[in-house]
Amino acid sequence: MPTFQVGQKVVCINDRFKNVSIDQGIRKGQVYTVRWAGHYRHYVDGDFYGIKLMELYRGKDDGPEGYGAVDMPFRASRFRPLVSDRIRNMLGIKAPQPKTVIAKPSIVPAIRPKPRVVTPEREKEDV
Repeated sequence: MPTFQVGQKVVCINDRFKNVSIDQGIRKGQVYTVRWAGHYRHYVDGDFYGIKLMELYRGKDDGPEGYGAVDMPFRASRFRPLVSDRIRNMLGIKAPQPKTVIAKPSIVPAIRPKPRVVTPEREKEDV
């Protein structure tokens, strides 16, 4: 289980909640920023490592399926750290943008390809 740090970018990998009909606000594939990370104890869900997100404030969980927790964190297992694309970064380093070259007339004469010679077909001879 990776540990997260405040300010770190994470991506959601699981937005499904069993036995919960209320939308929890996170979306699979969406990128979020960690606001809080740490161990959390809930009297129903037990102890878990969780994170709170800067983009979402869950408020008080006092709905029909709620348990009264205020801004309860999401389980960290629902997220993974966002990593940069190393290959794309390396390609950008190794292949800089080409410089624009001003076209100057060449000193070397242009080589023209020889015209293609078509040989006539030989007539059929009767012997």
